[in-house]
Amino acid sequence: MLTNIRLISVREYHQMAEMGIFHPEERLELIAGQIIRMSAKGTAHESAITRTERLLRQRLGDKVLLRIQSPVQLDDYSEPEPDISVVKVNPLDYEDHHPNASEVFLLIEIADSSLKYDREVKANEYSKSGIIEYWILDVNGRKLYMYRLPSPDGYHSESILAEDVTISPLAFGDCAIAIRELLRKI
Repeated sequence: MLTNIRLISVREYHQMAEMGIFHPEERLELIAGQIIRMSAKGTAHESAITRTERLLRQRLGDKVLLRIQSPVQLDDYSEPEPDISVVKVNPLDYEDHHPNASEVFLLIEIADSSLKYDREVKANEYSKSGIIEYWILDVNGRKLYMYRLPSPDGYHSESILAEDVTISPLAFGDCAIAIRELLRKI
């Protein structure tokens, strides 16, 4: 067990980026004070993002702002970049800050190679920060992991749903989405 770890704050992370410490093409995110290299994006991952964004945009319209692979600030030490963030509409389109937990309706991760990390690490971080709903679309297992009821020690509700189920985000009960629509192969 390492005891002398120096955590990096969101402010320091931004300063490092501004100073050019990271390569512009490098895919990174800050989780619990640690800079994490993100997985490469595969074609199944990208097409699932496109389908999910299209469906949410069709069904939710102007009620929300959809952000794709953009930062969400969870606290002073975590700023992940979920695949899809469904957030409150902001008059400045979040020009002056990244959305925080109180501005998030739903976070979605698309997992083709990151399922274990998304379930164990990200779910814990999202729950601790109060993200009310978190979905992981498992494109390989053709399932949706749905997390609700956040607490500091994890989500109290976790459902693993097959592709023949229809769901709605908590904040938008009238927005029915068939999991099959998110997983279909083009």
